[in-house]
Amino acid sequence: MYWVYILKDEKEEIYIGYTSNLERRIKEHQAGYTRTTRLMGKKRLIYYEAFISREDAVRREKYLKTTKGKKGLKLILRDTLKIKHKCWDVV
Repeated sequence: MYWVYILKDEKEEIYIGYTSNLERRIKEHQAGYTRTTRLMGKKRLIYYEAFISREDAVRREKYLKTTKGKKGLKLILRDTLKIKHKCWDVV
């Protein structure tokens, strides 16, 4: 299985990624082993999706990072993402 996941910290920063081992990857993020999220504050897993195919997971991760993907996530997670963050302010 492959997982696409979203992390959020207390500063409302968002990180989108994919992995084949969700539990291990989240622990790596929280321990500061991941360069891209090291400077984020305390990270919390707020969303994930499962895929059988690695290619499908990669495609979904890339889509969620687009403006259209962020807009869809904002609609799905509107209570969780009650934020005023420039990259999530999609009209």
